Amino acid sequence: MLDLIIRGATIVDGTGAPGRRGDVGVAGGRIAAVVHRDDEPAGLDEPATEELDADGLVVCPGFVDPHTHYDAQLFWDPLASPSNVHGVTTIIAGNCGFTLAPLRPDDADYLRRMMAKVEGMPLAALEEGLDWSWETFEEYLDRLDGRIGVNAGFMVGHCALRRYVMGADAIGNEASPEQVAAMVDLLHTSIEAGGLGFSTTLSSTHSDGDGNPVASRHAGRDELLALCAAVGAHEGTFLEGAFEGGLDRFSDEEIELIAAMSAAAGRPINWNVLTVDSSVPDRVPRQLRASDRAAELGGRVVALTMPVLVPMNMSFGSFCALWLMPGWGEVMRLPLEEKKKALADPAVRRKLVEGSRSEEAGVFRRLAGWDRYVIGDTFSPENEGLTGRVVGELAAEQGRDPFDVLVDVVAADDFRTVLWPMPTDNDEESWRMRKEVWDDPRVVLGGSDAGAHLDRMCGSSYTTRFLADCLRGRRLVPLERAVQMLTQAPAELFGLAGRGTIAPGNHADLVVFDPETVGAEHARLVEDLPGGTARLTAGAQGVVRVYVGGVATVVDNRATGATPGRILRSGRDTVTVPTR
Repeated sequence: MLDLIIRGATIVDGTGAPGRRGDVGVAGGRIAAVVHRDDEPAGLDEPATEELDADGLVVCPGFVDPHTHYDAQLFWDPLASPSNVHGVTTIIAGNCGFTLAPLRPDDADYLRRMMAKVEGMPLAALEEGLDWSWETFEEYLDRLDGRIGVNAGFMVGHCALRRYVMGADAIGNEASPEQVAAMVDLLHTSIEAGGLGFSTTLSSTHSDGDGNPVASRHAGRDELLALCAAVGAHEGTFLEGAFEGGLDRFSDEEIELIAAMSAAAGRPINWNVLTVDSSVPDRVPRQLRASDRAAELGGRVVALTMPVLVPMNMSFGSFCALWLMPGWGEVMRLPLEEKKKALADPAVRRKLVEGSRSEEAGVFRRLAGWDRYVIGDTFSPENEGLTGRVVGELAAEQGRDPFDVLVDVVAADDFRTVLWPMPTDNDEESWRMRKEVWDDPRVVLGGSDAGAHLDRMCGSSYTTRFLADCLRGRRLVPLERAVQMLTQAPAELFGLAGRGTIAPGNHADLVVFDPETVGAEHARLVEDLPGGTARLTAGAQGVVRVYVGGVATVVDNRATGATPGRILRSGRDTVTVPTR
């Protein structure tokens, strides 16, 4: 007796093979049988508790999102929304060196403020949505196990290790040999409890709640390599890192370090995020040089890249990428009235424009096209009717400089205006380059940042948006290849045992969707977080069912509330992925 039969679907099994019409049977949370109708015209001839008529629909493996920050959100939202409704059945969290454990009891406030700053999680949500009653990594995992709606694996973050061992001295100081040894021991203990590996950040975009570089940015090379080597002592582990040149171009020193980290562990390392832009054609070859150098040393480096453009809104009033441009931070951090006075000064405006266009701005120079900003939500009578208008059009109507128009708009709103910069990399050549990158073995799709930057972006819908684009949009790759890139490819990179393909014995993590309608709604801002704080979210379209371990977690684009997900623990739920 089967628990479930999905009948008459086009089975796209995740391997890249052509889709075939057939039936999928599920029992005990596993795929029990796969029968193709061209082999057995009658289909699967077994009774089942539940049957789904999937004629005209596609069934494929559940999607794997390799770069999320659901570490906190899962406590107040165990369903991992909205990733769940977009077919994601497995997430990897603990990225970029940021985890909520291990945690000393008196460090909770510091960690909350850091996560609010560095990952854009509202402070009120962090204060009210979690009780912060764990200390060890094992205690943290145990708090989530058995109560989540997706499968979730967590790396052990460098910042947490450093803070636990060094306390406040983790900021501004290198670790002593004794402290490095203590961190290594703590990492071993955390991985033995189920941690999937080690993550770190060396990116200058990552600062704590006090404005200081986060703890891992003070680590020396020897510390990093010692921690990576510790990972190699455990089965089914991997590495992840955020690096200074990750958004633009790696330095020679970064390339050597990333390659050495993977070689020291004997494990793959992935980094986020490879950006593709036809205006900088040398970026991709430069970034993938890290993979080539790792191969020379016996390691493996994999870049994550997104298959869709994920807009991120900007603000003059709350921390965002604009604040990271040269000369901007000192102005943006001013109190309201002082900021208004400063931004009324033409000299200050000129300084900000110059900083935004300087070489030092790096990848953030793409934000300096002020005429290409679309005005979102506004909050003052002066700005009534401006929502949806393009700054360049307003500037032309007024005969003024676009930056001056933009500053006047946001100042009238006390800098609360929501701004949407139009992408600069949406041209045909950039998309041709992306398709080329997707087929590169040094690259895997991912980088949603789901669970982070909650009021700034909504990357969690990339799976259904990508499918819609492949089926009815640009059609850059066929459906079978698109599914493979969302399922088998990340599952194999992270050694997820029994996941990523539809095959007898594998976990019954499945998505059933309508190829004619699958996609995502436009992102919208909703105030549904603890403390009444807001986030961007986007509904799904055409997602008929999502199953996690054979249990329906989504029916007709809506979550059921079921929580059959499990915590993925290294060595039990993962296998070691070779670097050669």
